[in-house]
Amino acid sequence: MSSEPHSQANSESDAPADVEHLVRLQKFLASTGLGSRRHCEEYIETGRVTIDGEPASGLGVKVDPETQVISVDGERVRLQPRRYYLLNKPTGFLCTNNDPAGRRRVIDLFPNEGQRLFTVGRLDENSEGLILVTNDGAMAERLAHPRYKVPRTYHVQVVGNPTREKLDELRKGVRFKEGVFRVSGLKYLRKQGKSTFLELTLHEGQNREIRRMMARIGHKVIQLIRVRFGPLNIGKLKSGEYKRLTDWELKKLRDMMNEKHSPDIRHRKGRKNAAPGKGRSARSSAEKKSFGRKSGESSAQSQRSNSKRGAAASQRETPGRRVIGATQNKRTSQGRRK
Repeated sequence: MSSEPHSQANSESDAPADVEHLVRLQKFLASTGLGSRRHCEEYIETGRVTIDGEPASGLGVKVDPETQVISVDGERVRLQPRRYYLLNKPTGFLCTNNDPAGRRRVIDLFPNEGQRLFTVGRLDENSEGLILVTNDGAMAERLAHPRYKVPRTYHVQVVGNPTREKLDELRKGVRFKEGVFRVSGLKYLRKQGKSTFLELTLHEGQNREIRRMMARIGHKVIQLIRVRFGPLNIGKLKSGEYKRLTDWELKKLRDMMNEKHSPDIRHRKGRKNAAPGKGRSARSSAEKKSFGRKSGESSAQSQRSNSKRGAAASQRETPGRRVIGATQNKRTSQGRRK
């Protein structure tokens, strides 16, 4: 095997000029549906992968799938078109691509067309509702990352009727070994027999988070259904049904990710409609005007108070008489007479 194949992308002289298109070979192979990244690494190490007719030199090689021919066992592999599905997951299905026990998986609900699908985040086996399924690994990774804090809304049926104090514990946060779990939104829906329906919204998905929080406050979860994920709603999808995302839904997802990742968001918080460099001066002038008004009002009130005290003192000195001086002083202080 040649140590420096003439046509591979890791050769400095022959590397494509646009390095933004370069991806690791095993990542590209996995994205074509050939298998997991680990399996694709085995293909490379055993010499089954060629780049422009030459054997791949190693795991660190990068390629440009648009300009180079990548083949496995002599057959060219290509990127698959991106697919985005919205599924109403039924209970009894796992959000994993590999289960040694052979249990039913979410991806088994889709026809086997050679595309490697995976779920965005997870719903446990006993939970149901909206989940995004795609072959776009980059988007799936970003949507599942805690940095983006994608809101997830659930309708939850629990045993009993939680008190307001118990529900406040969910808002304040419940401590577990992974950290503090809390809900960002909570709405009381209805009561049914000896159970209660709640709507809970979370921004960071943890393993069995809602079930663990409800168990901690003494109310076991009977049923848990995810109804919203970011801008996506479950709509009228029946259990086990799925649909392709529309262009509008896909655009809303991408817009949300761009907004969450924008560094300008942090600077805009708490500064609505404030022009740079003018907020402090505007507040200062407003405070000065307010202080001037308060000072003038205090002065006038003080003068009126002094006049009243003087009139009262004069009346005490000459009871039964009309005190002309007090009346004149009072009128003078009010500006009616000089």
